[in-house]
Amino acid sequence: MTMVNNKRPVIVISLITAICLLGDSMLYVVLPIRWQDFGLTSLWEVGVLLSVNRLIRLPLNPLIGWMYKRMSKRAGILLAVLLAVVTTASYGMAGSFWLLFIIRSVWGIAWSFLRLGGYFTIIELSDKTNRGQFMGTFNGLTGIGSLIGMLAGSFAVEWFGIRNVTLVFGLAALVAVPFVLKYVSKGKTEADHGVHVVGGEQTLKIWREPFVVWTLVSGLMTAMVFQGMYNSTLSRLIQVHESTYVQLWTLSLGAASLAGILQAMRWGLQPWLSPWIGRRFDVAKDQSRMFVVLLVGASCLLAIVPFHMPFAVWLALLLGLQLGITAVSTVVDALATDASMRGVSKLAVMTGYTMATDLGASLGPSIAYTLDGIVGTSSIYWCAAAVLLLLAVRWLTPFQESHRPIRTTALQEKK
Repeated sequence: MTMVNNKRPVIVISLITAICLLGDSMLYVVLPIRWQDFGLTSLWEVGVLLSVNRLIRLPLNPLIGWMYKRMSKRAGILLAVLLAVVTTASYGMAGSFWLLFIIRSVWGIAWSFLRLGGYFTIIELSDKTNRGQFMGTFNGLTGIGSLIGMLAGSFAVEWFGIRNVTLVFGLAALVAVPFVLKYVSKGKTEADHGVHVVGGEQTLKIWREPFVVWTLVSGLMTAMVFQGMYNSTLSRLIQVHESTYVQLWTLSLGAASLAGILQAMRWGLQPWLSPWIGRRFDVAKDQSRMFVVLLVGASCLLAIVPFHMPFAVWLALLLGLQLGITAVSTVVDALATDASMRGVSKLAVMTGYTMATDLGASLGPSIAYTLDGIVGTSSIYWCAAAVLLLLAVRWLTPFQESHRPIRTTALQEKK
């Protein structure tokens, strides 16, 4: 019964986040194809706009983490929802690069409040027996927003226009406000999970723990590959691999619409796949080895999809890659929550993790479109595959844990 009660706040925050993600997710499939309709004059502006919302979070994540120590999670989530309403509704009305730049920056602040609020809720309500499952639930339900944003958004823009769709998505986020007020905790975030260091030091530094450091590096690299390079270029890959319009049996679909369908299939399966992966991670005897297998599988698929092959085979490989992305992302997030419980300040670790993933995701689109302009679209995916393969090699080697004197209070997790 306790697990059910603990899971309810995670589910509510996940669904709130999903609603707020509608407009952002829609941009990832629509902007690379219809960038001129947004008032842009060059393709490089697409990469900047898909990156700036993450770049702005790099200096602000520590500040937002600090704010969560002094304000309730309810206040933080409510602020994020209101910012999401304004920014999403404004996408279709901006009409220029610089206005969109400002709007995307403000959305980045909203996303930091949403994401950190979700992570802190999971850490406080979970233990080592269900942490992966809770993180999988958060990722899976959050993906519903991306599902609707990418699939419905890509079709709706072609039928009703950008301005109407962004306005509807923005107003939809208002629905979340009553749920924030009713279900999100009024509590503040505890900084250190009851860990104190003997000898007067305040917390163990993150870089003294190899497991923590490489978890942050893994978050950075996988976010760069999946959230940055892959998400921002999938519609571009379809356009180059097939054409701007793809003949799918008896239907003629735009590249943006097909990209939306593929992404939507991933987000549609994620509410079931992510918790299942999380449970497998919780009970795995060798969690690092499980992570390595997933990294290698995703790397192989990334390396293959740029090649020309029968369309049905190519679609099947892309779907397999979507499932691999879900699995890897769930495991990395679960590793981060585990790292935050290893005698290190959970606030410092999770803030560092969000900074790392934001940095990777913000670099991804810029790197991808730079490579596209210099050596072609295929190079984006081959470089991404190489990054994941190198990361897998590192995780094959056991980490040497640093042993430093700490004492834990009654807040430490159950053994």
